[in-house]
Amino acid sequence: MLPHPDQKYRPFAPIQLQDRTWPSQTITQPPIWLSTDLRDGNQALIDPMSIDQKLRMFEMLVAIGFKEIEVAFPAASAADFGFVRKLIEEDRVPDDVEIQVLTQAREDLIRRTFESLRGAKRAIVHVYNATAPVFRRVVFNKDEHGTIALAVQAATLIRDLAAEQPETQWRFQYSPEVFSQTELEFARDICNGVLEVWQPTPDRKAIINLPATVEGSTPNVFADQVEWMHHHLAYREGVALSVHNHNDRGCAIAAAELAQMAGADRVEGCLFGNGERTGNVDIVTLALNLYSQGIHPGLDFSQINEVARTVEDCTQLPIHPRHPYVGDLVFTAFSGSHQDAIRKGFAARQPDTIWDMPYLPIDPADLGRSYESVVRVNSQSGKGGISFLLERDYNLHLPRRLQIEFSRVVQQAMDATGREMTAPMLWELFEQE
Repeated sequence: MLPHPDQKYRPFAPIQLQDRTWPSQTITQPPIWLSTDLRDGNQALIDPMSIDQKLRMFEMLVAIGFKEIEVAFPAASAADFGFVRKLIEEDRVPDDVEIQVLTQAREDLIRRTFESLRGAKRAIVHVYNATAPVFRRVVFNKDEHGTIALAVQAATLIRDLAAEQPETQWRFQYSPEVFSQTELEFARDICNGVLEVWQPTPDRKAIINLPATVEGSTPNVFADQVEWMHHHLAYREGVALSVHNHNDRGCAIAAAELAQMAGADRVEGCLFGNGERTGNVDIVTLALNLYSQGIHPGLDFSQINEVARTVEDCTQLPIHPRHPYVGDLVFTAFSGSHQDAIRKGFAARQPDTIWDMPYLPIDPADLGRSYESVVRVNSQSGKGGISFLLERDYNLHLPRRLQIEFSRVVQQAMDATGREMTAPMLWELFEQE
């Protein structure tokens, strides 16, 4: 028996990549986005979404601007199969949107998947099998040769079944599941074996998706893994290199950003990071990180409150009040020094200039949020916050000495109640004084 828990675990090994280029890269354009809210996100819910909730979510994803949406694992359940059929038979998929479906590398499941897609205008068939050593050894009892053979046989069947339905514009995706814990040479060999079957071209790209199914290293190591694959994949000009990050170490955002710097063209994730265990990478945060750097993410989050409420209603999962950009309190300052800096920043700001505001990395108005919650007054606040609320809501500009005197009155009132004080409460107290 090992005497200490820390001795149970194997440290991650660094990647021997001497010519890495990603540390000197910057992100200058958005990736191709794939929402898997309706598949990976849905399977992670205690109570999966109803058909109506799925339709509401799908329509919202389309409105936001997603062009690739993973909608189901149709061979896994009658509900998933039925949802794909509903989208197709009721013509609910816009012509410029590709629906993606997931299947394991098993013949019966692949055939069932193609049945679900009959009549689709455009579709991506996403096939996977686990490639990490512990899965090969413990879960599937297959050696490297057998694991590659399984993937190649699945890729061949997918190619042949697609040829039987020429009315659909097909694309194919392969994921070496648990890529983050797979030997790089083996990941290369199995991906190249699949690509040899599909023979993609720049005009008809295949997708190779590299999942950090279990996040097991710091983000720089994952970036090294992605860059190594970026340089060793066959048919690279005919491949959209994708990543699918989970958040087991809490680093999925950073890992997905560094992966783009390392050569990834595409990111799969969920709105607000829903997903198995600790969740998928959070696409809202990734997209708005780009926005804050002057890069349009290609997704429309100008009404973020409406998006947040829809996701909460459909998933029955709350969004944390400190969630980046979206949480109810993320644009709120209670600290007196923060409030004073924000008040001065708004006073100095000129219209139509670069956003340069203390403590606010992005303008709440760009997300459809108001300034009402930017400053709130409690016992931690100071004269700056009190003055800001009175100026904003009552056009009352207090001289500095009066700010100091009135802030003492406010502090006494809050010490007595222990509660937050709103602008109307401040106004009433000011009139009393």
